[in-house]
This record gives sequence, C-alpha cells and structure tokens, in this order.
Amino acid sequence: MLEPSESMEIVKVGVILDMKSTVGSMANRTISMALSDFYSRNSHYRTRLNLLTRDSQNDVVLAAFSAIDLMKNEKAHAIIGPQRSSEAKFVINLGEKAKVPIISFSATSPSLSPTEHENKFFVRSAYDDSSQVKALASIVKAYGWREIILIYEDTDYGSGLIPYLIDALQEFDTRVRYRSVVSSNANDNEILMELEKLKKNPTTIFLVHMTAPLSSKLFKQAKIAGMMSEGYAWIATQGLSTLLDPVSDMESMQGVLGLRPYIPNSKKLEHFKLRWIKSADKPDGSAGGSNLFGLWAYDTVWAIAMAVERAGIENSSFLKPNTSKSRVDIAALGTFEMGAKLLDTLINTTFEGLSGNFHLVNGQLEPSAFEIFNVIGTSERVIGYWTKEKGLLSELNDNNGRATNNLKNPIWPGNTIDQPRKLKIGVPVREGFTEFIKVVENKNKTTQVSGFCYDMFHAVLQVLEFPLPYEFVPFHDGSFDELLHKIEKQEFDTAVGDTTIVANRSTFVDFTLPYSESGVSMLVLVKDDERKNFWIFLKPLSWDLWLTTGAAFIFTGLVVWVLEHRINTEFRGPPQHQIGTIFWFSFSTLVFAHSNALGALMPLEHTGESSEQLVKVCAHHMGFCGANLDTKLHRKLDFNVDNLLTKKLNFNETRLKNYTTSEDYHDALSNGEVAAIFDEIPYIKIFLASYCSRYMMVGPTYRTDGFGFAFPLGSPLVPYISRAILKVTEDKEKMENIEKALGNQATCEGQGPTTLSSDSLSVYSFGGLFIIAGIASMSSLLIYVFNFVCFHRPELNNHDPERSFWSKIIDLMKHFDQRDPSLHPFMKRSESRVHPEASPEGNDASPDTDDMQNHSRDSNEGADTGGSDEDEAHSSVGSIYRRT
Repeated sequence: MLEPSESMEIVKVGVILDMKSTVGSMANRTISMALSDFYSRNSHYRTRLNLLTRDSQNDVVLAAFSAIDLMKNEKAHAIIGPQRSSEAKFVINLGEKAKVPIISFSATSPSLSPTEHENKFFVRSAYDDSSQVKALASIVKAYGWREIILIYEDTDYGSGLIPYLIDALQEFDTRVRYRSVVSSNANDNEILMELEKLKKNPTTIFLVHMTAPLSSKLFKQAKIAGMMSEGYAWIATQGLSTLLDPVSDMESMQGVLGLRPYIPNSKKLEHFKLRWIKSADKPDGSAGGSNLFGLWAYDTVWAIAMAVERAGIENSSFLKPNTSKSRVDIAALGTFEMGAKLLDTLINTTFEGLSGNFHLVNGQLEPSAFEIFNVIGTSERVIGYWTKEKGLLSELNDNNGRATNNLKNPIWPGNTIDQPRKLKIGVPVREGFTEFIKVVENKNKTTQVSGFCYDMFHAVLQVLEFPLPYEFVPFHDGSFDELLHKIEKQEFDTAVGDTTIVANRSTFVDFTLPYSESGVSMLVLVKDDERKNFWIFLKPLSWDLWLTTGAAFIFTGLVVWVLEHRINTEFRGPPQHQIGTIFWFSFSTLVFAHSNALGALMPLEHTGESSEQLVKVCAHHMGFCGANLDTKLHRKLDFNVDNLLTKKLNFNETRLKNYTTSEDYHDALSNGEVAAIFDEIPYIKIFLASYCSRYMMVGPTYRTDGFGFAFPLGSPLVPYISRAILKVTEDKEKMENIEKALGNQATCEGQGPTTLSSDSLSVYSFGGLFIIAGIASMSSLLIYVFNFVCFHRPELNNHDPERSFWSKIIDLMKHFDQRDPSLHPFMKRSESRVHPEASPEGNDASPDTDDMQNHSRDSNEGADTGGSDEDEAHSSVGSIYRRT
C-alpha cells in the first residue's frame, strides 16, 4: 500500500472483530488486502483510510467499549463491524447517537434492520438472513417434506431467523414439528443428549441454523448418534454453509445439503483466490467461495474508501468536543457533522466487487441467486440454484426453470441416492377380496403390493407437485381400527387399503377425500329357478294343506246351501243347478283367499325384501323364519357394520356371523347358512362380478364416505393428497384403467340383473293360475254354445234346408238375441224385480209374444204344483247358461 503524503487527507475508520474466530481472523486479512488493492488502483485519491482495529474477544461489553473508544477518542468517521449480531445491536445505537455509520459485513440477523428508524446509521454490506428463507422452503417443498425439525443456537443470530423461516415454510404447508434450541456454550455431552431426544421423533428432516463452531460439534455428535445414516436429511443455512472446514467439518457432514449466496466467477475473484492461497500466513490454505464473509469484508473497505472520497469529508470534525476524562463516557460522545452525508454517499455507491455487484437496497445487499450444494467427501457438489424470479433451477442459465424439484440428484446421508424420508405405509394382509389390496412378501424380504387401492395411490402420487418416496410395511393379524391406531401412535405414516371413512375413526386419524363409491347394502340369494317356476303360486301351501283347504271350502259350500236354500233363489232350481252353485261358490272363495296367502311368499324367498322387512321377519316370526334364516347375518371387520345392524336395525348381536372371502359369502348364502350379507357396495360388486345373477343387492343403501387414505391428525399431506384424488377421479380414462383391477363385470351382461328394485312377481309366476281360470271360463263358454246350437238346429233346418251357411248364422244370432222361453219361474221373478219396465204388453214385443206369455203362464202353474221333470230340466239349463 502506498504511504499517504502530506497532501492527502487521513480518514479514521474503526474495525471491531473477534480475532480468534474464523470469520474475524479471515476478515482482518482480507480488509488489509482490500485497502492495499484499492489505493494501488486509485493512487490519485485525495483521501486515505486509516483503519483502527479492535478485538472484541467475542464479548458484547468489550465490543461496545471498543466502539465508544473509537468514536469518542479516535474520532472515527465510520466503524466496520462488529462481527456478531449480538455485539452490533448496542454499537448501532451508539452510531445513531454519534451520527457515525456502522457498516457490518457479518451481522446478518433479521432483528437488525437498516430500514428501522432507530437504525438509520446502520449499513449491512451482507445479505439479511431472512433473504434465504424462501430458498430454504423451496428445497423442503421440492423433496415433498411436510414436517421438519429446526435446530438453532440460543443467540440473536440463531433465534432471529426462526419467525421468518416458519412463515416461509407455512406458505408451502410445511409444519415445524419441533424446535430444538442449543446453547452456544453447550458441550458434546449436552448436544448428544438433545440429539437422542430428537432421534425418538418420527420426523427425520432437520434444518440447522448455527454458527460454524457450534454446528461442527453438532454434526460430529449426530454421527455418533447414528443420525447421519440412511433415512435422515440435513439442511444447513447460509451462515454455516459459507464457513465449512474441508477437513474437520465435512467429514461428519456427508450427505448434508447446504445453501449459500451465489458468487459469480470473475477474473478479479480468480486473481484474489490465487493471492490468498499463496499468502504465507493462510489459516486453512483455501479461500474459495467458502469464505464469503471475507469477500464481503473486502468489498466493504472498497465501498467506504469510495464514499469517503466522493463525500468530501476531509475537513469535517465532531461538533461536541470530549470534555470527560473517562474513555467510556457515553454522554461525552460528540456528533460527527458529516456523518449523514457519508452515509448517503455510501448507500448510493455501486461497483463490481469480489462478491458480485455491490449495490445496497434499503441499506443492505440483496442476493441475486443462491446455490444449493451437496457435501460429498471433502468437497461440495452444486446440485442447483434458486432465484426469486424463477425458483429452483438445475442450471442458473435455465430459462425454463420453475419452482419445482428441478435439482440434480444428491447423495444422502448413508451414501444412498434414496431420498429421505420415506413414508412408512401400512398395508393390510388379507385373505379375501384381494382385488382391492394384495400383499406378497418375498423371500428376499421385499414386499409387492397390487390391487385397486394400490393403483389409486400410485396414480395420486403421479399427479402430486412433489415426490413422495415410500415403503410398504405389511400389517398382519389385526383389524383396520388397529391399523389406524398404529398411525395414531406414529408407527406408520399412512395406510393404503380398503379403509372406510367413518366418524369415530376421524377422532384419531385424518382422512383424505374418498376415492371410491360409498354405502352399505344387503346381498341375498336370487332363487331364479323358483321365480321361473310355472306353478310358483302353489308354493306358499303344502299339498296336504291345499287338499284340506279345498275340502273345507266344499264343506262350507254345503253349509251355506243348507242355510240359503229356502230363502235365496240362487240356491233353488234343479239339482244340477244347485250343485253347480255350491262348487262355484267354493272355487271362487278359494281363488280370492289365495291372494292373501301370497303375502307369505316374499319373506320366505329372500328375492327382494328390504333389510327392514328382514328385521321384522326375524324379530317377530322367529319360528316361521328360523329354518331359512338360521339366525345369522354377515358383519365385516373394516366398516363397523355391528353398529348398523345392532343399533340402527335392531339386530341381536348373537345373530351376526363373520365372513372374509367371496367364497365364504357364496357358501353361506347358497347353503342357507345365512339369510343375507351386509357389506359395502364395492365388495358386493366384486362378488356379483364373479357370481352374476345368482345373487343380488337389495334394500336401501346406508351411507358411508367410501374408502380413503389415512394420515396422522394434522398431517399437512392430507390436502395435497385430496386434491390429487380429485384430479385422478375426474379423469375418466385413468379411472377406467384403475378399475380394471376390480375385475371385468361385463362377463355378467345378459345373465340377468344383479340389483332389483321391485318386490313384485312377474305375470309369468301366475301363469298356472291364469290358465286354470281361462280353461274354466272357456269350457263354460263352449258348453253353452254347443247346447245353444244343438237346441236351435232343428228349427233352422225346418225353415229352408237350401239356405246358405251365413243365412243360418244370422238366424242363429237372432234367436240368441231373444228371451229364453225356458227360463225357470224363480229366475223370472228375479228379473222382474231387477227389470220392472220389461212388459209382455210392450210395443216392441216379438210376433210370438202371446205364445211366450201363454208358455210363461203354464210354467208358473207348473211351478206352483211342482212342475214336470221336463220343465225342471229346461229351467235348469237356462239358469246355468245365464250364470255363465
């Protein structure tokens, strides 16, 4: 450095460093190099900086004492430092009082803000720690971590970042599960005890914000505790990442991800690195990008030297002289008259420094980008970048970068490429209905999972915005409730299987949106052979009961005849008429009574009854139903069917029986072991796809919320998985492919319906009854027509034998339209009462009216005297015809 001449103005600038610290010793060297380099290149400047260095010895009080001494006694126009945020807090207040700019290149805590009114004389020639929080949160999001643990030191530097970091993580729905605060003076044993506590926590993702000395001890103890192995992930903030020791630190930090400001390469920087390496008193033999604080210290000296020259403060002084004999009398501090001008000039100074473009925004540097690196061996491998505009990038010149996982694959702790932390997924091992979930455990201790639920889970992961590594853990010998309690106890992270969403489970786990249809219904046997039976109407009664019923009706007809013979004209007349009346009455009574007997058909056949009907039959007709129902119904372990059957439908719990496979269902129903099986609709459809129209789903559907994936209460993954489920279920083509795992139900088409909504029997079921009635009616009609034709045939032939056939038919129809002269007297009396307007004297009487009247009178006389057998026969035939 050039010696100042007499014409040059000397400007005093204080420097407060911790000379025994890595940053302090490194900064002291770079500051000296910066001063020499600046005036070598700017020898024409009228001003020269005179740096007055003080050692704070990592003591807040000593740092404050040094600042007072520099301002009060040395008349320093500006102070570089202090080194730590805790030391800078009080020194900044002193600078505000004395109007002396305080420029720190290492006090990065967000609690010290140059924008605050009381800190307006504070300049940070470094990055605010809070500038890195969005980059850190983006890394966490990129790897799909939704829970992390923060580890930070108990200092202003450590705690100052935490509120900003938590806010940034919450924007990406990442929850801080635990915050571990470590004393800056903690020894190895205390750190190890804290790590053992963290090891019991299911979250294995850690974000560390500490100074280099403390973090070095932390990672060494973490390796001893086995927490630098596979399944763990560690992220270091920029304060630690910029000061890694290639030998002592990196050996215990294998697989750690670090974040630090991106420093663009330049010839000026390369030249500085070469000079640094060649320097005789280098502390670690390296200066590279790891010594970012040294680069900021270098640029700080250049910025102050430029500002002092441009501000023209060579003749300035403190307005209030020192009148106190004490070197630390704060009240005796003077006021630097040109302090505000120097501050303003410094804030507006810009140049291309070693660390990049030196440009202060709101009193501090702003980063253009961060680089993300992975510790491998004793070196660092850059795996990506982050910018405010584009988010994560695999390469900084990637114009198409987006805020997604666009990073290169790192090597994780344990020397593995498998990303931590894998979700530990419990999968139920079951015998039946493997179409939903099937677990095969191989001899090499690997697990293969397939089925509808697995395919759905895999499809959901494909549409997530972040990767979600997982491993399946078979769950044996337990109910679904027990599996979900494993999640509650944090033994599993989630469960994939046919798990039904029900209210009582939501008290200890969180469910995603359902991905299957919901509802519980009833499965019954379809007796197709009976429904197609031509004589099914005879089934309600046994043959001996039918014969007994017929005999009883005939006997009843005889009793009615005895009671009605003397007073009811319908039961008088010739013997054959009276016998016909008795049998007709019995037959009609039997037919009408049969309709009531059919009511017993439906409960017995189980082909369409609802669950309520089944309950009524079993509850009130146990003796009647016991032979067919065997007092047992189905219940399933997954959904709480017990509550449905016992509480809502009032079944006795002793009448319930458990089944697990489709074959069990088939055997129980076909053998009559149970009357019905209650189950969820997806299982019923799987069963019906195999057995088609032999069974059917009947009765009302009892609502459930379907199948869902279960997570611990408050899990931040739930909304992401739920949104992904919606995307998958709305994709018709994708859902059709997924549902192929449930089997092809098209094989049942054309074999009859599997779900009936009507309890009614078809017309075919009553075919036998209709035929009998039809035959009886047709027989009566044919007998009547035959007798009618035979009776009038001689009369038709006597008129004109040569007449055509159609003429005879017309005459026959005319005779049919006339009154029957052989009507029995009691029938005439009945008709006269019914049709009093019909008079033999009427104008419309036929030509043979008189003959008919005479014949009628003769018939009446015969009736009074008993009549002849011939008359009795004619009247009986007429009566039967008219009844027909």
